[in-house]
Amino acid sequence: MKRVVGAAVAAGAGVLAWSLIEAQSFTVRQISAPVLAPGSKPIRILHLSDLHLTPSQRRKVAWIRHLASFRPDLVVDTGDNLAHVDAVPTALEALEPLMEFPGVFVHGSNDYYAPTPRNPFKYLKEPTQAREGKTSLDTEALTAGFEAGGWVGLNNVRASLEIAGTEIAFVGLDDPHIGRDRLPAQDGGATDAALRIGVVHAPYLRALGQLREDGAQVILAGHTHGGQVNVPGKGALVTNCDLDTARASGLHGWPGPRPDEQGGSESAWLHVSAGLGTSPYTPVRLACRPEATMLTLLPRRA
Repeated sequence: MKRVVGAAVAAGAGVLAWSLIEAQSFTVRQISAPVLAPGSKPIRILHLSDLHLTPSQRRKVAWIRHLASFRPDLVVDTGDNLAHVDAVPTALEALEPLMEFPGVFVHGSNDYYAPTPRNPFKYLKEPTQAREGKTSLDTEALTAGFEAGGWVGLNNVRASLEIAGTEIAFVGLDDPHIGRDRLPAQDGGATDAALRIGVVHAPYLRALGQLREDGAQVILAGHTHGGQVNVPGKGALVTNCDLDTARASGLHGWPGPRPDEQGGSESAWLHVSAGLGTSPYTPVRLACRPEATMLTLLPRRA
């Protein structure tokens, strides 16, 4: 019995040690989707989410800054950049080289409120809830820094940009996880756009439904951390929202099959980023490396 208990403790310690290492094993995932009109120039999107930065995370800051070497056509930041009351300068430092490129952003709950200790096992029961008395962060400074760098805020906002010769209409939602999402009114300017992209932090079904009904052909989201602690061979156990765990991260169709699969013509392309960070109170990942994604939009076959 002592040997069995000792082996179990050793195995648990090994898993914990690996999960701490994996949380620092940043990677860039490269994927593509045939969504553009035939003959269009490909569009390379760098999708960032859930950085959860603190001032002491110098290695992560340097890694994010190095992403500018990919020279994307567009950067999409789907929120939760902060994890500390003093992290706004850290986030702006990390993202400063990427502001050389066109960008859009929405906020997540952790861009509004500082993280607090939680029982991690509660994630298995239900999505986290906003707590009374949470410490507010300097969201205005974060927004101002992004906009000063030329990025366009999409928190319940519409916008349009010409990227690599393609006119893109964007619609964004503020974070549904804390009930801030309000679909902005149509402005008539999106009718001539060749591509429509929806952007939101937390991929709640109501938000995805609104964006798809609004005409989004591509939807970008984060929030889930890809499940964060996954079971090898099974995948994510939770998404921290009402999205199914099969779509906790990666490129999928929504609400049905991917548009390049049989029967998926009515679906949008949905990319959910597994994100780059964690809460400072649960700094672990298992079978779910922290990631940034280079999503290349390709022309459809004629």
